[in-house]
Amino acid sequence: MRSHYCGDITSLDIGKDIEVSGWVHKRRDHGGVIFLDIRDLHGIVQVVFNPDHQNIFDLADSCRSEFVINIKGLVRKRIEGAINPKMATGEIEIEAQDLIIFSKAVTPKFPLDDYQEVNEDIRLKNRFLDLRRPEVSDRLLKRSKITSKIRSVLEGHSFHEVETPILTRATPEGARDYLVPSRAHPGEFFALPQSPQLFKQLLMVGGLDKYYQIARCFRDEDLRADRQPEFTQVDIEASFVTTEDIMALGEEMITTLLLEFTNYESRAVPRIKYKDAIEKYGCDKPDLRIPLELQDISELVKNEEFKVFSGPANDPSSRVVALRVPKAEGLTRKNIDSYTDFVGKLGAKGLAYIKIVALGEENGLQSPILKFLQQDTVDAITASLSVENGDIIFFGAGNANVVNLSMSSLIKKLGEELELLTCEWAPCWIVDFPMFERTKDNQLTSIHHPFTLPAVSPKELQANPDEALACAYDFVLNGYELGGGSLRVFDPIMQSEIFSILGIASQEAEEKFGFLLSALSSGCPPHGGIAFGLDRIVMLLSGTTNIRDVIAFPKTQSASCLLTDAPGEVSLEQLEELYIQSTVEQE
Repeated sequence: MRSHYCGDITSLDIGKDIEVSGWVHKRRDHGGVIFLDIRDLHGIVQVVFNPDHQNIFDLADSCRSEFVINIKGLVRKRIEGAINPKMATGEIEIEAQDLIIFSKAVTPKFPLDDYQEVNEDIRLKNRFLDLRRPEVSDRLLKRSKITSKIRSVLEGHSFHEVETPILTRATPEGARDYLVPSRAHPGEFFALPQSPQLFKQLLMVGGLDKYYQIARCFRDEDLRADRQPEFTQVDIEASFVTTEDIMALGEEMITTLLLEFTNYESRAVPRIKYKDAIEKYGCDKPDLRIPLELQDISELVKNEEFKVFSGPANDPSSRVVALRVPKAEGLTRKNIDSYTDFVGKLGAKGLAYIKIVALGEENGLQSPILKFLQQDTVDAITASLSVENGDIIFFGAGNANVVNLSMSSLIKKLGEELELLTCEWAPCWIVDFPMFERTKDNQLTSIHHPFTLPAVSPKELQANPDEALACAYDFVLNGYELGGGSLRVFDPIMQSEIFSILGIASQEAEEKFGFLLSALSSGCPPHGGIAFGLDRIVMLLSGTTNIRDVIAFPKTQSASCLLTDAPGEVSLEQLEELYIQSTVEQE
């Protein structure tokens, strides 16, 4: 039904008889001559209908936006003055010789002929229309190319694509599982995989050596702009590898994508220890394009009478940090108040500041907190930060977790609003993660997952689990975690020790992970891997900050599908068949 795509026709095709199919993008009637712009996946071409061909002229006159049609005609050069340099096909047009209307269309829910901002809920409800917009379809086409390039890189290193189960059992991976009731096993449930973690480890036990999968994963957790309840990850695992082997492969894959799809200039990717990342940036996902760092000043203020600073400075679970923002003299009190409100929503009790107006001069510093601080302390702070006239210093003080969250978020907000970015792409590795962290009720939990290999022996791990480091690594790009991985536990004694530290009793461990412990006892090679978020990779390479923009049929922030109205109610008969009774009252 076509010899060419609309957007592929060029001046080289002048004089050729061609056939195109697509949607009516625009219709114009100019003094007895009808013009239809026809659109398909590759672009738009103008078709001219003359009244000399009365039958097809009348058909063209009946066409409206989004009618699906087929055109046969002759490619000709546009007349002088009619050339459109903004269109890829702007030098040519098609003189129609035949027209078929395949399908008529009602008036679209939103205009497609010109770009307009349309409410996202309306777009998602009518996603089949939204997909026709080039800014949407182009991202999905880029996603396809990115996926193809990833496969090329991995298969170039002799990795094999293997599928793992979607229906599995619940495992402790940090988020709630989506559960699927089993009709054949009343009262029992499958879980949709949060990742193929255990299966890819079993593949290594089985001798598959190098595995990858473009894997669908599911997590029933609160959503953000860069998260979805169902998502796709590039899952990688290999046997007889070191940390360096996996990191080199992951770095090559992401660098290849950046070189292929952006203007990235290849350079060494820095490695930052987790502890240093938290201290300097307040998070383990720093945006290195922003030249701002936190400096801990607890030692400088711990003897002050100003309890806002000295209290946290003397509390082991708290910290006091300073953030120097160069050349920020343009920030008004209104701006500072807005930043105070911003960090307040993240749990901070306030945002102290000092403006550097004329360093070394009387009244050269401006701040409401100066009257509470000793001059020696102020001098020590400004000296340690190497401040200059025009700078501003922001302070964070309080519980370390709150300070880290609020100040790291402030860094990213300042970087965006003050246009501080020094480059377009800034990747880095975060390494030397702790094995565990403490929950609010002081229980140990895995930072990554309980199958991560510690960098210590089982005996050392048991003696001091809080200080144990993991053989783990995360890849971060522009403040987004693109991937994370580790070497895996391959010794059943070590795995049992980790379960014990996490409070998983031997009976529970056998019940939930007996198959894994059995596999580890059957001759397991040293192995490790990494998983990259494909949706997030495509999001960044496509120049958007909304992950829904790069998924064909995404869910909303409330984990619902506006297009299909999912999730939805099911009949009582279906529930009874699954031995389920709903406790939700029907309206």
